[in-house]
Parts: sequence; C-alpha cells; structure tokens
Amino acid sequence: MSDVVPNIEHVLPNETLSTIFEILPLPLLADIARVSRRFKAVAERVLYSTIYVRDIISAAASQPWRTTRCCDSLLRRPHLLESIRIFHIRWQTTERTSLSALDLEPATIKLSDTLRTLHFLDSLELILGPANMAAADYIHLHPIERIIRGCYFPHLRSCSFGADWAKGVQSYSTILDSFLSSVPLLRHLKLSDHHGVLNLQSDALPSLLSFRGSTDTAAYILPGRPVQSLSLIGQDSDVTRDNLPRFTHTTTPLRFLDLSAMSVRPILLRNIATYLPMIEVIRIRLTLRHTLHYALSGIRLLTGLSPVLHAFSRLTLLDLSPTVVAGLPQSTGNEESALCTEWSRACPTLRRIVFPSQTEWVIGHDSIWEPAN
Repeated sequence: MSDVVPNIEHVLPNETLSTIFEILPLPLLADIARVSRRFKAVAERVLYSTIYVRDIISAAASQPWRTTRCCDSLLRRPHLLESIRIFHIRWQTTERTSLSALDLEPATIKLSDTLRTLHFLDSLELILGPANMAAADYIHLHPIERIIRGCYFPHLRSCSFGADWAKGVQSYSTILDSFLSSVPLLRHLKLSDHHGVLNLQSDALPSLLSFRGSTDTAAYILPGRPVQSLSLIGQDSDVTRDNLPRFTHTTTPLRFLDLSAMSVRPILLRNIATYLPMIEVIRIRLTLRHTLHYALSGIRLLTGLSPVLHAFSRLTLLDLSPTVVAGLPQSTGNEESALCTEWSRACPTLRRIVFPSQTEWVIGHDSIWEPAN
C-alpha cells in the first residue's frame, strides 16, 4: 500500500475547490491564491465575484483612489469579468472637504469603462457622495448617468443609485429612464436623489418587488408593478393626497411600508391607513411633539394611535424603534404592555410591536403580550 498522500490540488475538481473557497475568509483566500496557478485561477473567481469599495474623499485625497485601482485591476483581468456578480461603490467626503478641490472625473470615466464590461451583474450600487455637487459646470449630465450610459445588465436584480443632493444640482435625464427599461429582471430599486418624474414604459420593471426613494418618484414607479415593499425618504409633507392614492395601483397589495427615514406626524399615519389599510408591516419614526394627547406624558403619548391602528385590517408588525424619545421619560415595561393590549384591541391582527426603547413585544397563544427573547 502506498504511503503517498495525494495532492489536494490535483485531486479535487474546480467545482469542489470553488465551494470550499467560498466559505473561507477573504484574507486567507488571498493567501491561498498564491499557492499555485490552479488555486489562483479558482480563488480569483471567488474573490472577484463580490466587490465592495468605499472611498473617503478629502482635500488630502481628492480622488477616489480605491475605486480607480479596483477598476484598473478588473480591466487587466477580462477572464474574470463574467464571474463578477456584485459591484458596490460608495464615495463620501469629510465634513471640511472643499468641493472645488475634488477631482472625480477620471474615476467617473474609469467606472464607466469598467461597467460596460460587467454584463453578468446581479447587484449594482453606485452611491457617489459629492460627485454631483462637484461636477464641472460644462458637464450637464448627472454623474450616475455618465457612468451607466451604454451599459447593459440583462441579469441585474438589485440596483441602488444616489449622490449628495441640493436644490439646483444636475437632475437625472431620460438616460435613467432608458436604463431602467433595459433591466427586466430587476427586483429591488433604490434612488436616493431622484425627486421628479420617471417616464417609464408601462412594461418596464415587470418584476420589481421593492422600492426606496422619494414620494414623487414612488408615485411613478409603483402603479402597474408588483411592488410589495416601499421605503420613503424626504419629509412627511411630501406625502400628499395627490401621490398617496397612486401607491394603491400596484398589481399586488403593498405589504411593507418603511417610514423610518422621515419624521412622521400621526395625521400622515391616519392618511396611510385610509388609502393602504392592507399594509402588514410598518416601520415608522414618529414625531412625538405632534401627538394627539398632550395631557399624557412619556410613552403614553402614543395611546392616541389606537383609532388610527383600527383602520389597518392586516397589520401584524408595528415597529416604532426609529422614533426618537429624547427629552421624554424612559418607558416602563408596564406602560409598554398596556399599550400593546390597547393597540391589539383596536387592531386584532397585531402580533409584534417594537417600541422606541428597542424592546420588542409579541403576543402569545394565550393572547398575553410579553417581551420577545
């Protein structure tokens, strides 16, 4: 019997090696790639399948050098391009960074050249921080659109675009409309700095399940599409009786509503209950100074929500954890328990409640509310 131990490099097929490599920490995988040419060939495909790059841009580092190096590395390895599934880029600045000192155009061009080769992406994120604020005056095109123009992602399922925004900066054009019409498999979309009309064809985004963005943009995205999850950004005054009814025109009922990115007055929650009574999950940041019962104190201010919750026919989770309670007394378990009981009488479908204290309460089989484990 031979005592020779077979070399794992020559025994295991590439598929098995890939499965093993996928569960290894990235630093270890990078070391393994140096062992042999075969290990490198397999490990590189795993390493490059998921790319996350974050650049902090400042006066001392006026260019997103990590992004540029990443793009250069990809363009030197065309044999790996079809392996890349996730490509996420984030830029942000320090507080004292002067926009005039930034030089972002070379990285923007490099990103555009790179993305035109990544036809197999599942997930794309471009959060470009100051890019639109620092754009040259002669460039009358949103930096996101300068990058995605001419790109083709037939397999894309998740997309997130955005940059710092202020009144007067370059808005999106029809290039974004055309791009969104070219990704039929897209299921999740985030547009953090789009505040206007989207002129999409009626058959665009037929598989869209979730959207995060401004209220006005959502009013054009949701109708005619199977969106089940909606997350709104901006001010609660942006949600009006003009755009709110358009949220009811999805092809499947809207189930999840996230309002944690805006301070919400109870009157808006009442309007939502009127138009969207079928909501199952609500995550909300309430503005407590606008609550209905000024005679009450602390968390008992929220007792005024009972009539509003009564209008929801399928609500199972009410998440108030984003609500800021600075300046109010810390709620007690007895107060939260009493509110759970009161709200469940008004809304019998409620099964879970998360309070601003971050305490989650669940209702048991005996209809008794208790803190979750």
